[in-house]
This record gives sequence, structure tokens and C-alpha cells, in this order.
Amino acid sequence: QVQLVESGGGLVQAGGSLSLSCTASGRTFSNYDMGWYREAPGQEREFVAAISKTGGHTYYADSVKGRFTISRDNAKTTAYLQMNSLKPEDTAIYYCNLLEATWSGSHPVIDEFDSWGQGTQVTVSS
Repeated sequence: QVQLVESGGGLVQAGGSLSLSCTASGRTFSNYDMGWYREAPGQEREFVAAISKTGGHTYYADSVKGRFTISRDNAKTTAYLQMNSLKPEDTAIYYCNLLEATWSGSHPVIDEFDSWGQGTQVTVSS
């Protein structure tokens, strides 16, 4: 059974940057696409970004496009989310998850596994 552990969250001022990590254990990391999601208080969990098994394809929610970058290092079984130009509305708990995605067309078709980590809190002050 896979275990995902997110880290790197914290408190940052608007306009600042944070880098999140998601380390996986228990299964072959490179067999899975990976995704980042977030859940703000009182809101449903929403998609943020996804990356293909080899890192050759990425996809972002419109709200973070141009500001966030997803990447992965299969040798370290870790996925990353670099967040720049942070806004107060980026405040949320950020989660990573294993995905199975089809990377054809204008956007991927994503199936989510139920392998959520515990999340890491990101708070952006104005």
C-alpha cells in the first residue's frame, strides 16, 4: 500500500514563494502519474496540477497556471510543487495523490487513487 507524505507548507506573505514536496513509499513511484490538490476552509478539494509518469507532460488549473510548477524526481520517489507569486486565495491544505491519466488532447483525463497524504498547510497573508 502506498504512503504519501507532504511537506514544505508554511506561512508566507503575498507575492512570496513556497516549495512543497510529496514523498512516496510502498510502491513503484514511477508507475503513477502524480497530482497536487488543495482544500480551502469551507470549500471542496480542488485540482491544482498533474504530472505524467516520466515528467514529460504537465497540466495546471487555470488559477495557478504561470505561477506554480509541478515536477518529480523518480529516483527520489518525490513530487514537487513550486509555488511563486502566492496570493491569499492560495491559502489551503495541499495534498498529493497518485493518478492514472491519459495524456492526449487538450487536457488529461484523470483517474484518482484513494492514496491521499495528510496534507500540508499553506497560508498566504495579505
